[in-house]
Amino acid sequence: MRKETVLGRVVRILEVFGTDTTAVGVSELARRADLHVATASRLVEQLVGYGWLQRDGDRKVRIGVRLWELASRASPTLPLREAAMPYMEDLHAVVRQHTQLGVLDGDEVLFVERLSARHAVINLTRIAGRLPLHVSSSGEVLLAYAPPELQERVLQEPLRAYTPKTVTDPKVLRRRLADIRREGFVVCAGFVDERATGIAVPVRGPGGDVVAALSVVVPNDAKARMQVPALRAAALGISRAMGLSLSENRL
Repeated sequence: MRKETVLGRVVRILEVFGTDTTAVGVSELARRADLHVATASRLVEQLVGYGWLQRDGDRKVRIGVRLWELASRASPTLPLREAAMPYMEDLHAVVRQHTQLGVLDGDEVLFVERLSARHAVINLTRIAGRLPLHVSSSGEVLLAYAPPELQERVLQEPLRAYTPKTVTDPKVLRRRLADIRREGFVVCAGFVDERATGIAVPVRGPGGDVVAALSVVVPNDAKARMQVPALRAAALGISRAMGLSLSENRL
């Protein structure tokens, strides 16, 4: 068995942090990273020294500003986010609910940007948060345009239900993916939370390939579908800002 490197231990420490774990004590950090407390403590001190981690007043550890800075500056999604933000702001002003941008990462949708409002409907997604592809409107759009081998892998795996409305039947999901490719949008009413509806459309890059999904999360009522034209217009603006030509437009 190959001996684990120091880098491998550092990665395990950093991966403890997520949307539900923003600050944690060293002992708990060691337990979650499956490291000896002394090893975790030594590595944490070194990472704090480099600014990758930082300590709170109560000695809990969280991600440091320096690591956030490096990740933000070098993020591969930065051009997409910069192109999308003006159109997301316009869409948000019209919808007055959650407006978000998701990309495909493995078998999940990764949300890279989100705008919200104080009295918006409940929404479980966060920036840098993830959801399975079959659960959210963004995920279904990305899955619809994903390579066939990824689609088949997802369709053959158990599909977890978040609510009674979540699609867990592979045959139904396959039909929905075909509908998305034909109609260019999807409505997911009550899939993640029964009080909310997610609506998403594809965002295309140069060459016409789908590079992201633009979505809104709105109250689960009869007015939800009214957001589709505004979503399509915003997605077209982002796609053209990304370099999509008029001849490649398939939105």
